[in-house]
Amino acid sequence: MRFRRYDNLRSFAVVARYLNMGAAAKELNLSKGAVSYQIQQLEAELGFAVFSRSNRSLALTEKGYTLIHACGTLFDNVERKIADLRQDDSQRITIGMATYFASRWLSPRLMRFITEHADIALRIQPLIDLMDLRSNELDLAVRWGKGDWRHAEFEVELIFICPAVLTTSRDIGLQIEAEGIETVIKRQTLLHDRDSSKAWKDWFMAAGIDWLSGSDHLVIPDPNVRVQAVIDGQGVALYDSLVDDEVAAGRLYQYRPVSLDEYGYYLVYPRELNSDSAIKTFRDWIMQEAQLD
Repeated sequence: MRFRRYDNLRSFAVVARYLNMGAAAKELNLSKGAVSYQIQQLEAELGFAVFSRSNRSLALTEKGYTLIHACGTLFDNVERKIADLRQDDSQRITIGMATYFASRWLSPRLMRFITEHADIALRIQPLIDLMDLRSNELDLAVRWGKGDWRHAEFEVELIFICPAVLTTSRDIGLQIEAEGIETVIKRQTLLHDRDSSKAWKDWFMAAGIDWLSGSDHLVIPDPNVRVQAVIDGQGVALYDSLVDDEVAAGRLYQYRPVSLDEYGYYLVYPRELNSDSAIKTFRDWIMQEAQLD
């Protein structure tokens, strides 16, 4: 029997993104009851449940996960094609990246890309989590890490290695030099970029120091804000050579004997965009720029 309720399938995709009927209803400009009814209609026609419901919370069923993966690719391709048809002869790319990378590495080089590729319009958007690549309709992203978040949907390519080291204020740095790293680190707040980050655990392992699970932890997603927090003495963070100016000016101190040598910046984009000419142009350009450093 042919499937007919594609309007309900679109509503399902939005509900699956939020796992919240109210938030989905707001995006769809429908009432919460109308969205709930559409999902009921969808499940009736499919013959299986796409959500499990308990204590007013939603979760995707196993079949729901399979279906949303197919829907995500389908709707992304359709919306991208509509956007292409609406545009003139120029091509547009939306790139997600941390403001830290955008301001400290990309910005000084960006004019070269704009000059060389005037037919491609770039839009830079802040990115915190890799999964924002789908939900925020980004074409590609630059992400810091060690490239161990491989995902079947995405291509992941190393742009350049940029080892991270413990970074702190000058005052705390003087304490490290006087008392030793193991003594000082125990009384510091560890600053993270996100809850799921494993970078600090990797650093403690590299340093041969027991992981301080009971230490104070503070998540500051914006890396530029986190730099200022470190300068203000609010804790210690992991940063790379992109803060060299602050280190040279004495506003930051870096403990270099221990470094995360596998960490760097990676280009991430959906596999279906492999053949996109604008994506390929930007990919080739940023890789070439990295080689010039």
